[in-house]
Amino acid sequence: MTQPDRAPGAHRAVVFDMDGVLVDSEHLWERMWARFAAARDQTWTAEQTRQVQGMSAPEWSAFLARFSLAEESASETERIVVDDMIVALEAGEIELLPGAERMVLEVSERVVIGLASSAPRRLIDAVLDLHALSDCFSATVSSAEVPRGKPSPDVYLAAANKLGRHPRECLAVEDSSNGLRSAAAAEMTVVAIPSADYPPAEDALTGASFVAADLDEVRVRLLESLTTPVVG
Repeated sequence: MTQPDRAPGAHRAVVFDMDGVLVDSEHLWERMWARFAAARDQTWTAEQTRQVQGMSAPEWSAFLARFSLAEESASETERIVVDDMIVALEAGEIELLPGAERMVLEVSERVVIGLASSAPRRLIDAVLDLHALSDCFSATVSSAEVPRGKPSPDVYLAAANKLGRHPRECLAVEDSSNGLRSAAAAEMTVVAIPSADYPPAEDALTGASFVAADLDEVRVRLLESLTTPVVG
């Protein structure tokens, strides 16, 4: 059961997640976490991935360092993993998901859009720059830049604030359990795009007004829900 959507045309902004919504990268995060742990003779499994999904970089790096019994600090652990992600990006491994570019371009022509991601700032900027989408976003926020990561609403509230919109005027697009919970807790209207590889929990999906099968369906839903074009 999903929550009822607000009236068509009631929304004046859209806030996107990044990993699993715009780019295919969640399997790479899992690979890098597992690689870090394996180098320290620990075995990272899907259970650990589920525990850290949605965490901010300071949160998951602290978890990973503890789990791996690492000599490195949490900040050094984060640097190592993010360095590996940047290498993967430059090698062409972090691609836009089908329909992501069209969705971002068409929605950004209608209303201001933002990004609320658990990825660290360095990777957010690198991904958007590589895929030539930086200019489409009026605001981007990493959960490392707010007090609490997902499922707390902080990163979505910060994005709405930077966009100059009330959270209730915003649509959010999310794929993961903690991301869906975060956007719903911020009182945004949530459009879910569940990952087949990392499916969200049923209780998290109850916070979505609409569950889409692909990004083309997300794009159509967003455009139907937006106000007439606005400036600023």
